[in-house]
Amino acid sequence: MLRIQQLEVSRGQGPRAFRVQLPALALEAGQIVAVTGVSGCGKSTLLETLGLLLKPKQVKAFRLGRQAMDIKALYADGRESELAQWRARNLGFVLQNGGLLPYLSVWENMVLPRRLLGMPIKADHLDAAIATLKLGRLLNLYPSALSIGERQRVAFSRAIAHAPGLVLADEPTAALDPETAHDVFQLFFSLARELDLAVLLVSHDWDSLSQFAIPRLQARLEPGLSVFLPQGDATCC
Repeated sequence: MLRIQQLEVSRGQGPRAFRVQLPALALEAGQIVAVTGVSGCGKSTLLETLGLLLKPKQVKAFRLGRQAMDIKALYADGRESELAQWRARNLGFVLQNGGLLPYLSVWENMVLPRRLLGMPIKADHLDAAIATLKLGRLLNLYPSALSIGERQRVAFSRAIAHAPGLVLADEPTAALDPETAHDVFQLFFSLARELDLAVLLVSHDWDSLSQFAIPRLQARLEPGLSVFLPQGDATCC
């Protein structure tokens, strides 16, 4: 689902400039990998780059999706519309704050990716996510009526609604109670197997990462630089 070699992205200017490097990453369908490190080390920046929201400063190889699209070539040719289309169909995002549209109901937020792609609104895996995360009673509410934890659960359901090849999740359990956080991790695993998804998630939920034996990319900090490397027995790279 994802092949990266020698990726680097920069943020800021002058003395505030900061570089994030990912020497190598290979994610297969059904695989889940966590991105870990201290606050401010560039975890979200890395996710935004892999999610085609930030253009890398340099990259040797960048292939994405079930058809292994050459993302590096799309950037080199300036094919922005194709990048946008590829992102919409092949990626799912779970943002820290939920990122829900305030003028749409919970249900409308969830099915929006399917509507935009011309897919049928109903999907068995989306129904299963709604049931597992206990969202049925919230479907007609608007985001302003939800707690932060509820927004995150809705955002997770929206991210997987269109069965993308790769799900990028930025601390998806940060505002959840331990039982619901466990349910989210369990759902990640079951959906990854069922839908052949690859999942890359930023998390500080050490208990869940250990319980589910999730391999990790850990940030190694140097002055003005963060390098993400496999931790322990990670086999993702």
